[in-house]
Amino acid sequence: MSAKSAGTRTRVSPRARLPVALAAAALLGAAAPTAYATLADGAPPPAASPAGARPFVETRLLFGTERPDGGPAVTDRQFMAFVDHEVTPRFPDGLTVQEGRGQWRGASGAIVRERSYELILLYPSSEAEAARARIERIRGVYTDMFAQESVARVDDRVRVAF
Repeated sequence: MSAKSAGTRTRVSPRARLPVALAAAALLGAAAPTAYATLADGAPPPAASPAGARPFVETRLLFGTERPDGGPAVTDRQFMAFVDHEVTPRFPDGLTVQEGRGQWRGASGAIVRERSYELILLYPSSEAEAARARIERIRGVYTDMFAQESVARVDDRVRVAF
């Protein structure tokens, strides 16, 4: 450290900052298991839950639109017809579709950038096992119908109030 005359700012050298940064990283690393343990049970902190919230599962499915075989991309009309015929009958209580742009590494090793859709489903935790089979059917139909390598699936436990 080098200090200037009294009443001026003290400058801390980069070398002196390193032990402080390492100590902070160690403290954060030690706290991480506790934070993850809190999230692992699927229940957000009580302050984050709205009154009357119930345990639900949120499933997000990520659908690409480019075909690995070079065929024409899935159109908006085709995707919405898929939702109407394959998803809505399996989840008639509601769903959300969002358009996006995504990228991922395909089976060939090449990075694929494509227009995509995110489908969000919410259902009571008590119905998770029954929903699993319906969701897997949706994924399978889409991959077969549109020659896709996969449909990504993300599940999370949440608390929901309507």
